[in-house]
Amino acid sequence: MEGEDIKRVVREGYGAIARKDSLCCGPAEPCCGGNLAEGISEKIGYSREELQKVPRGANLGLGCGNPVALASLREGETVLDLGCGPGLDCFLAAERVGRQGKVIGVDMTPEMLDRARDNAREGGYGNVEFRLGEIENLPLADASVDVIISNCVINLSSDKPRVFREAFRVLKPGGRLLVSDIVLEEELPRVVRESTSAYLGCIAGAALRRDYVRMIEEAGFVEVEVVQEGHFPLDCMSNDPSAQALVATLNLPVERLEEMLQAVTSAAVRAVKPA
Repeated sequence: MEGEDIKRVVREGYGAIARKDSLCCGPAEPCCGGNLAEGISEKIGYSREELQKVPRGANLGLGCGNPVALASLREGETVLDLGCGPGLDCFLAAERVGRQGKVIGVDMTPEMLDRARDNAREGGYGNVEFRLGEIENLPLADASVDVIISNCVINLSSDKPRVFREAFRVLKPGGRLLVSDIVLEEELPRVVRESTSAYLGCIAGAALRRDYVRMIEEAGFVEVEVVQEGHFPLDCMSNDPSAQALVATLNLPVERLEEMLQAVTSAAVRAVKPA
């Protein structure tokens, strides 16, 4: 798929997700507890206390880590969330930066932003705002934010170097980047890389780990470091719609898919814009 085709597929796919109440397309298995989204979120690093603080509609189980927990946010800072979805990380960040701080969420999917704004009103978040835009063309001024976070979104971009250049542009000197994302330890088979379902499942568009780090460095960042990594939990795969679509589309048994996904890693990467 080419760049514009990818954007269209991602926008339509995540728009459909936003219109649902949850990711769960059937009763959740015991491995994920009573709610699939909450079960997945706890497995990738969110505490139950964090998930109970935010509006119920803010968590769709779409992340691959908890960037807010690793970003060392301080009161009064301005935070930007790339691909904010329904606002989960924005709301957690808002609590940490306080009323003197500000959180801006950017997403290219109107349905996600509608949901995020509804959640903000429900939770009374006066220091959070959401903007329609692409992470390759951020609707923000140069050197206007202190911290950038992102959660399992940059892998969906067909122009990752541009995403990191834009992040560098809008960060203040000395600003910090902390992204949780899907990276690869080795190339996936072509049939997976060309699968629309695999793209929406944050797999087909993922870059090799070394290339991901290199792109951040080439954008101008320093102190680039993978601070946390691990395999995405696969024990809930039978309830994951993306995985179900992959199995159906590629005509692969779940066991074979699990074997291939051992090359897929969830990584949290930290970097700094030079002062």
